[in-house]
Amino acid sequence: MTDSKTTAPPLSLGLGTKLSVMMFLQYAIWGAWLPFLWDFLSRYREMDGGEIGTMFAAGAVGAIIGPFVAGQVADRYFSTEKFLGFSHLIGAVLIWQLASIESYWGFLIFSLVYGLVYSPTLALTNSLAFHHLPDRDRDFGRVRLFGTLGWIVVGLGMGHWLASAHQPSGLGESEALLALAQGKADAFRLSAIIGVVMGVFCFFLPHTPPKKAYNNATFEAIGEVMVQPLITLFLIAVPVSCIHQFYFVHTDPFLSAKQLAAPAWTKAIFGAGGGGLMTVGQMSELVVLAIIPFLAKSISRKGLLAIGLIAYAGRMALFTYVDSIPMPTMVTLLSGVALHGLCFGCFIFVAFMIVDEETSADVRASAQNLFNLVIIGIGVIVGSKIAGWVAEWATVDGQMDFSRLFSVPMWSSLACLIALILFYPSRSADRGGQTA
Repeated sequence: MTDSKTTAPPLSLGLGTKLSVMMFLQYAIWGAWLPFLWDFLSRYREMDGGEIGTMFAAGAVGAIIGPFVAGQVADRYFSTEKFLGFSHLIGAVLIWQLASIESYWGFLIFSLVYGLVYSPTLALTNSLAFHHLPDRDRDFGRVRLFGTLGWIVVGLGMGHWLASAHQPSGLGESEALLALAQGKADAFRLSAIIGVVMGVFCFFLPHTPPKKAYNNATFEAIGEVMVQPLITLFLIAVPVSCIHQFYFVHTDPFLSAKQLAAPAWTKAIFGAGGGGLMTVGQMSELVVLAIIPFLAKSISRKGLLAIGLIAYAGRMALFTYVDSIPMPTMVTLLSGVALHGLCFGCFIFVAFMIVDEETSADVRASAQNLFNLVIIGIGVIVGSKIAGWVAEWATVDGQMDFSRLFSVPMWSSLACLIALILFYPSRSADRGGQTA
């Protein structure tokens, strides 16, 4: 790993451009459909909360398998860029089918297989970037923010596409929401097109060869994460990833309903549906990721993680009490969405940095996949099921009580903050004693 106390060479324009485009496409693929999935399945495919929770969970199974297959392959046998290329080409074929599959079991099986192919690529793009960047703290933020930019571009694009192609005039509220949900099938087609572009592009990424070793990288990585501060980070990350998933499951339909009575400027800027409005969170994420290199020099890793957890609680509090806060409704909601930048940047992004700092060079791809297992594997599976159950609990007389719904992740975020304060060490115990 790069010693942050020495002066690393500057990031070259060519390398920076390739890694930035990689991140843009990687997250555009995901951002094209994820914010819209709950509304598409519930309103258009007419699945209940439990069935949709299972669907989200099936897509996350790949993050469970990833550390034991993708991480091992990339660390030991197969160059990372080629593994990414083949994975994205296969994934594009699979996700195109989700736009037209009508049966519950058909959608579930394709979601499961797609998750097995796509999920491991999230951690492998991180490990590839870490492998080539001259200075992790200085350079990773400016590269990774292009992933956020990709999410913003496809979110706004889908919002305006829905407004122009799937919002005919003269519809009542229920008809308008149904038309939006039906149009969200196009999100899967958009994701597939971007996936083909990404698959081809990956073969032109910097060569990232496997390490020539014969021990199992995954098991070695497991041994390294069983010590402080990683053990506490991994344990807290499970409920945090559940809270993170809760946001992506329920915010789109919440904002879609609120937008129907919102000022016309919201649709003019963000398009129709909650997905466009949710890009405000990614816009704030751009800002946070841009300043992380500066914050990381003056704020401890523990302090940054705490800021992220406070933001998680604050976001859910604004959603919970939106009708009681003396501000315009849309201002309150967009303020809550904007806190996503601090949630992601100060907790999840910083956590990936900590994993890279606290593991040895020959198992980092596997260690990143292990953390990926927590964030988009265990957390998504458990979080999706909880989100489904809580949605059923929060439905009163056939109507969703969003205040009741969002109060659950609000209190959970505060519990995670207390656990961080009590159990996360202030300094690393096993990697030279650097600030944690």
